[in-house]
Amino acid sequence: MRNKNILIAVSVFNMFLSSTSFAADFPVQKVGNSPWGEHDEIGRLNMMTPESRTGIMTRTDASKVYDLAVEYFVGMPSWQAAGDPHYQFWMTHTPRGAVVDNVLNMGHEVNRHVSYSGSAFSMYSHTGTHIDMFSHFGLDGKIYNHFSADQYLGDKGWQRSGAETVPPIIARGVLLDLPRAKGVNMLPDNYRVTPNDIKTVLASQNIELQKGDVVLIRTGRMQNFDNASTYMNNSPGLGMDAAIYLAEEANAMIIGADNLSFEAFPSEVSGNYVPVHTYLLTQMGVPILELVDLESLAHDQIYEFAFVAASLKLRGADAAPMRPIAFPIRK
Repeated sequence: MRNKNILIAVSVFNMFLSSTSFAADFPVQKVGNSPWGEHDEIGRLNMMTPESRTGIMTRTDASKVYDLAVEYFVGMPSWQAAGDPHYQFWMTHTPRGAVVDNVLNMGHEVNRHVSYSGSAFSMYSHTGTHIDMFSHFGLDGKIYNHFSADQYLGDKGWQRSGAETVPPIIARGVLLDLPRAKGVNMLPDNYRVTPNDIKTVLASQNIELQKGDVVLIRTGRMQNFDNASTYMNNSPGLGMDAAIYLAEEANAMIIGADNLSFEAFPSEVSGNYVPVHTYLLTQMGVPILELVDLESLAHDQIYEFAFVAASLKLRGADAAPMRPIAFPIRK
C-alpha cells in the first residue's frame, strides 16, 4: 500500500510539473492589501458580523444537522506529493497492556478491573477536512497583507495569520452541485470548473450567491474517499476564471470543495504551480476549505444552509482540521 501511495504521489507531483501551455492573459499576481487595515490577519473572515451571524441562524431548521467532515483513518487520502507525512494512529495504552506494563503502579488487580485505553496520532496539517490560512502560500516571500517570512516566520511557526487566528465561522452556506446540474455522477478526471459551470448550477438550483457566503463546490469526488488511490489521482477542481468570478463578482467569504487539491492541474499560469491558491489566499484574502464532505447535502438537495464551523487553534500553523456542520434553512 505504501509503495502504491508513493507512485500516486509521484503522479500527482508530475501533474504540477506538466506543461502550463494554457498560460495566457491572467494578470500577474501580487500580494494583496487588506481593506481591514495593515494589521489584519484574517481577511474576508472580517465579513462576519453579529448581525450576519444572527440573521442566518434565526432562519435555520435545527431538526436535522449535516456533518461535512470526513473521518480520519490509517490509509486515508492525504496530500503526499511533496513528501508530507501520512495520517498515523497508534495505541499508547490498552487494557491488556496496562496489566502487563503496570505503568501507573496500580497493581495487577486494579489494572484488570480498570480497563485503560489511550491513543495518539500524527498528520500533516492539511489532512482531512481543513481550512487553509494565508500563511499556507505566499508570493515572493510574503503572505496576504504583506507579512514577510523574514520578519514573521520563526521556528515555532508563523507569527501572523496562523491557524489560531481563525474565528468560529457562522455564515450562509451555498452548495454548488455541479454533477447534478450536468446530469453526471461525478465530474471527469482533471475537469476544470468554469464561471459558466457556476452560473449554470446556480440557475438549475434557483439560488443566488450573496456577499459573504461560504461557497462549497461539489465535484462528486468524495464518493471515492474510501479508496485513496482513486480519490487522489487526477482530481477535478476549480479553474482560475471560476476563482476570480467567485472572489470578485460573487464576493464569497470562503470557498471550499470536496476534493484533495481544490484547484485543477496542470496550472494555467506560467511560473506558478498553484495559481488558484495564491490568488485566493495571497491576493484576495479568501480562506480555502478542502476535503469537505458534501454528499449528504447533495443527496437531500440542500443548497442553502447555515454553515457553522470551528478549527483547531494551532498556533503558527498554515492550516487546521475543521468540523463543519450545516443547518438547513426553514422552508
